[in-house]
Amino acid sequence: MMRNILVVGAGKSTSYLLDYLLEQSVSENLHLTIGDLHPEHISKAVSNHKACTVISLDVFDNNARRKAIANSDIVISMLPARFHIKVAEDCLSLEKHLVTASYISDEIKNLDSKAKEKGLVFMNEIGLDPGIDHMSAMKVLDGIREKGGKVILFESFTGGLVAPESDNNLWNYKFTWNPRNVVTAGQGGTAKFIQEGTDKYIPYHKLFRRTEFLTIEGYGKFEGYANRDSLKYREAYGLKDVLTLYRGTMRRVGFSRAWNMFVQLGMTDDSFTIEHSKGMSYREFVNLFLPYSPTDTVELKLRLYLKIDQDDIMWEKLLELNLFDSSKKVTTANATPAQVLQEILEQHWTLNQDDKDMIVMYHKFGFELNGKKHQIDSNMVVLGENQNYTAMAKTVGLPVAIATLLILNKKITTPGVQIPLAKEVYEPILKELEKYGISFNEYQVPYLGYNPDSVAS
Repeated sequence: MMRNILVVGAGKSTSYLLDYLLEQSVSENLHLTIGDLHPEHISKAVSNHKACTVISLDVFDNNARRKAIANSDIVISMLPARFHIKVAEDCLSLEKHLVTASYISDEIKNLDSKAKEKGLVFMNEIGLDPGIDHMSAMKVLDGIREKGGKVILFESFTGGLVAPESDNNLWNYKFTWNPRNVVTAGQGGTAKFIQEGTDKYIPYHKLFRRTEFLTIEGYGKFEGYANRDSLKYREAYGLKDVLTLYRGTMRRVGFSRAWNMFVQLGMTDDSFTIEHSKGMSYREFVNLFLPYSPTDTVELKLRLYLKIDQDDIMWEKLLELNLFDSSKKVTTANATPAQVLQEILEQHWTLNQDDKDMIVMYHKFGFELNGKKHQIDSNMVVLGENQNYTAMAKTVGLPVAIATLLILNKKITTPGVQIPLAKEVYEPILKELEKYGISFNEYQVPYLGYNPDSVAS
């Protein structure tokens, strides 16, 4: 009997997801319906596949959305996170399972009891981060506990970066995910975590100057800055008594210090609009954030404001972005500073067709066992193939596809709104991911605990 999978939204992160399900279509009796606002953007290799139907679907068209969901056995929502609730409510009323890669919103969390009553699996946070980070961490944490160990430290970092062979700018960075999320990262709240039993808070204006250094064999040195709330998973991970719990984002060393220049200037602000932004030169945009001077140039004012010497690599990074170019014009009307900055950065940090991206993930586990302290370091590196088949699309899309098939095949059966922390979820998915080169290297290392020397002031 044919099983119908509906995929709502077919953006950049779906290339591997769609390929995986279509490759399984014969052996698993699958038919894929892809609903997207711009179906013309879907590759011919996918849209012409005999097990695939592509439809134009506006998520705000209630009738069309409900009809598409009603005709499916399970729904994958790859829409922006704020739109998942529309799909989730339909899945609940039409009794369909749901899979998303996004963080669980409070609205979707409120559907938990009704999903359980109807025996529906609403699997969320089953992408990369969140997703692979949850599953790989729980595998090690459960292993420690099964041996009688007590976890006292857990740190986790993930980064979407450019692969070494495509790393050709001074920032050592290119966009591999939604550029807006990069520009606004860390805003909207204070970073919260715990280190050596002490609560820690980092306000946004200090976030990018408090970095921890990490080394991955074969790939060199990285830095990590704190995510907004590291403590939200304390209970879910079973780490209520842990002394150190820190989750962060990885970048190449030096990125955070350079990014901090934009933060201090106010260019990442997304709370107000700039009148007459369209047609403004990049140079005029920079000058908006600097003091008036009848004699000093924009360059000199900025160097004085940020205390940058002209031979500082930070200055070279700004010059590389053509920030002082009078001929380069902003094309967005009534834009926020963050939107203008995003437009400027996309001119320089967009992957070229043959560029490869890189996903890095790094976990530290500290635990006590038989009166001694131990540490396990675990890391994963995945390289992309090109602009379309990125490591980001691979690590986000494959876990979603695998989980969908496991739910369809009744290998994952626990109902309710959930994230992938249970063995019935993470064991088969991690095993399947290994077939696609997504695996972790684990090392037993001397217990170091929290090392204050690794954190920049």
